[in-house]
Amino acid sequence: MRPKILTITIVIILCIVAVISIQCKRETGLKPIDRYALVTRHNIEWNDPSGQIPLGNGEFCFNADGTGLQTFGGNTMSHWGWHSFPLPEGVTSDQIPATGTFQQGRNAGPDIFPKDKDNIRQYMFDNPHIFNLGRIRFAMENGMELTLEDVKGLSRSLDLWTGILHSSFTINGQPVRVATCVNPNSDMVSVQIESPLLENGELVVGIDFPYPNLERYKPWVGDFEQIDKHKTILLNGNDQRADFRREVDSVTYFTSLIWSKGAELKPISENNPHAWQLATEGVNSLEFTCAYSKSSDKEQVPDFVQTSTACKLHWPEFWQSGGAIDLSESTDPRWKELERRIVLSQYQTAVQSAGSFPPAEGGLMGIGPWKGQFHMEMIWWHTSHFALWDRWDLADSALTIYKRFTPSARALAEQLDYEGLKWQKSASPGGRTAPWLGNQVLLWKQPHPIFFAELDYRLHPTRKTLEKWADIIDGTAKHMADYPVKDENGIYHLDPVMPPSEQGITKDAVFDLAYWTWGLNQAQTWRERMDMEREPNWDDIIKNMAPLPTDSGVYIHSPEWKDTYTKRAWEHPDPVGVYGMLPPQKNVDKEIAHQTLLKIWGTWDWERCWGWDFPWTAMAAARLGEPNLAIDALLKDAGTKNYYDERGVCTGGPCPYLPGNGGLLYAVAMMAAGWDGAPDIHAPGFPDDGSWKVRCEGLKPAL
Repeated sequence: MRPKILTITIVIILCIVAVISIQCKRETGLKPIDRYALVTRHNIEWNDPSGQIPLGNGEFCFNADGTGLQTFGGNTMSHWGWHSFPLPEGVTSDQIPATGTFQQGRNAGPDIFPKDKDNIRQYMFDNPHIFNLGRIRFAMENGMELTLEDVKGLSRSLDLWTGILHSSFTINGQPVRVATCVNPNSDMVSVQIESPLLENGELVVGIDFPYPNLERYKPWVGDFEQIDKHKTILLNGNDQRADFRREVDSVTYFTSLIWSKGAELKPISENNPHAWQLATEGVNSLEFTCAYSKSSDKEQVPDFVQTSTACKLHWPEFWQSGGAIDLSESTDPRWKELERRIVLSQYQTAVQSAGSFPPAEGGLMGIGPWKGQFHMEMIWWHTSHFALWDRWDLADSALTIYKRFTPSARALAEQLDYEGLKWQKSASPGGRTAPWLGNQVLLWKQPHPIFFAELDYRLHPTRKTLEKWADIIDGTAKHMADYPVKDENGIYHLDPVMPPSEQGITKDAVFDLAYWTWGLNQAQTWRERMDMEREPNWDDIIKNMAPLPTDSGVYIHSPEWKDTYTKRAWEHPDPVGVYGMLPPQKNVDKEIAHQTLLKIWGTWDWERCWGWDFPWTAMAAARLGEPNLAIDALLKDAGTKNYYDERGVCTGGPCPYLPGNGGLLYAVAMMAAGWDGAPDIHAPGFPDDGSWKVRCEGLKPAL
């Protein structure tokens, strides 16, 4: 029986392989993609000693410099690590509005903070914030700091297929080799070091903890000189493990360190309880793992071999799952740069944007202008692409934010005398909005959960998915139905509104009108799927929403802003979103949208845009039959605004700017896999003149 069973098993496996192969060919018209070759030709080779490469698992990130540690820069951050400074003198917790605003009643304009509450406004803007959990770096014996000049002959490479960073260099003429990786399943970093300098303790590893600060654009986040405002308590230790409790104001977290034989952990100074060093004697190699946690559980900490083995299993599985795009057979010389951006954007979003909370614009690399708080309108740019790349599980945890924020969203709506759920703007884990004048009138964040629900349902068309999103969609739509102002002619207006371009406050902003009608329509569709009647009031609003504003045959920001293409031709080109990110609707004229795209492309000040504006434009170009323009938009030379650095991080903002990476992934997936109603041709968003040969598989079409 065994030979027969074996034969049957082999036949079944061959059939499965054949089906997968046929499906790949059906999607690409070519042989299956060699994903190993695709990914590894874009391994990050970066020999800048101070350049930081994020290593992470979506929830936790260790940013390593050229030495493989954080010798010259780099932060250790997580989506769970949030800190708040003590309240300002004379302020008590009950004086802090839970919603983030003192406004009462419906919107009449900007959210104006009381002048006598400026200390509270600043406190809420700054707190809570993400913070640096700790620093690990090389030093010479006796704690002497290394300088950039001490590191010679650096060669550094991140193997994307395994997630392991390799660095080699010399110090004082002696070789140093370092391998660094982050555990894919736990918030810890493991390191292997080999060097003759270890044998006599000439080279040591320093581990220290800072007090949080909000300084931007520094090598490290935090004040490492401050020793009095926080505590580092050694709970227990032996010859190969130490456990610390960190007490930083009201925040407590834990750090565990294990190391290989031949090393000893000791404080650097009696006067600084926050700084320690691992020194070796009689060995020329050192391995250690540093684990960070909110919990005091004394879990088993994997060593370097166990962690690197886990990485070697995890990352190949990641790269072989979901979608892939191979452009290597294209003749357009730009193919390699676009493919590099695609591959590295998948890596960067996987290590920074797939955690328990949505990421800030700067991800887990540092602290930006918004103190690491996440923007609810930017969640779309961070996470929607996971659906098209068939990696929805990487978005699902962060998107539970809508369920978790439901009480605070309801409280905000009630305070402002609206129905339903009013979603926050710049937020943090508690759901309180950080103060800003546009918080309540920046409306395009409101329909986002309906869009996410639809992406989820397309991947998982089940009753369970319907019920998962039902209350969120209902509350979202109720607010959307209650917000518009009805005039004497029965026309509904969005007034006031700050459009995505954030050029000011106006009425009937073009993208918001289109998104509002799409969102309410989709909410009605959701009700029908659940065998519920359509809401008559919602249909009345959909039917009688103010028309999208135009001037001279093109869409403009709003009817009040005729200077859309002159004075306001910078920041975000809102009009391209109405027929690109959004699918066709009755209230959007395709020809006007097409002319709008062409005018924006020819007149916009692209060097004053942001990283996601380029993929936003590419989406419209693809849907409107301008594939060459779509490619040009993705690769537009606009200085730092559409630049992707050596790590593949978009630089199109006031900090490293991950919305550009997420937007790029959504746009290229749409261009490759198509969209609802796309032409029945392969890769409909790419030029079909032979210059681009697009091999793709595992992608899902856009709406």
